[in-house]
Amino acid sequence: MTEQGKRIGDSQVTISQVMLPTDANAYGNVHGGVIMKLVDDAGAIVATRHSRSIVVTVAVDSMTFLSPIYVGNLVTLTAALGYVGRTSMEVEVLVEAEDPLTGDRTHTNTAYLVYVALDDDGQAREVPPLVAESEQESQRIARGRERQKARLSRRQKGI
Repeated sequence: MTEQGKRIGDSQVTISQVMLPTDANAYGNVHGGVIMKLVDDAGAIVATRHSRSIVVTVAVDSMTFLSPIYVGNLVTLTAALGYVGRTSMEVEVLVEAEDPLTGDRTHTNTAYLVYVALDDDGQAREVPPLVAESEQESQRIARGRERQKARLSRRQKGI
C-alpha cells in the first residue's frame, strides 16, 4: 500500500443519542442489543474513516454491561482505533450514559471490535498503518497488539 500511516485522531468519532421508549423494555431499561448496534455502528465509522473502504465486523470481544441505561439517558459512544494490522483494525468503543437533568454520568461498558477492510470484489485489502503521536498512543497500540495476539491464539485453539 502506498498510503502513509494515519493518526488515531484522524478517524475517531463521538456519537450521542437520547434513549427513547422504543429502545427499552417495559421497565425502562434500554435493551443491550440497542447498545450493541450503536457500538458496532460507531466502530464501523472509525474503521471506514481509517481505511476509506467498506468494512465488515469480524470479531467482538466480550461486552459486559456495568450499569443499566434508562429511557431518557443520553448515551455517548467514543470510538477510536486501538490497533491496525495488514487488513484488520481494532476499535475501542467507550459507552457512557448521562442523565441530562442532573448531569450524572456513568461508564456503562467498553467494547473492542475488529473490522476487516474490503476491496470492490469483497476481498480483504490492506489498510494504512496507525501512527502514534504520543507515548500514551504507543502504549494504546501495544495493548491492542496484545489483544489481537490473544484473539488469534484463541482462534487457532478453536476457542
